Amino acid sequence: MKTYKGSGKKKCAIARVFFKIKKNKIKVNNLNIDEYFNKKLNYKLIFDPIKLTNSKNLSIKANVRGGGKSSQIMALRNGLAKALLNYNIKYKKILSDNKLLTRDSRMVERKKIGRVKSRKNKQFSKR
Repeated sequence: MKTYKGSGKKKCAIARVFFKIKKNKIKVNNLNIDEYFNKKLNYKLIFDPIKLTNSKNLSIKANVRGGGKSSQIMALRNGLAKALLNYNIKYKKILSDNKLLTRDSRMVERKKIGRVKSRKNKQFSKR
């Protein structure tokens, strides 16, 4: 049975996604998906590539590190879309039309010298 893989990124979060055509099981860092991402987070976004391509019986295993939980969800979504593309090249049009293959390149701007944050200044007093 062949394993398909893809990697996704968002900010500092990196997700490596592997899947096989087996029974429905999703493990993130060796935990069930609802154990790793609590119920309050909208981790349903991860299933967008699966719903769009009508893929069934995927046994997904993912390693996620870095960033916050929300960034990890988006990185996992991106990695899963890329793994599905490795599985079937015909999915490219569907996934790219829904912008699931593009990496969100927005990063946190670095802090500058003499400032409080990247753009925030110290309060100026004239007198």
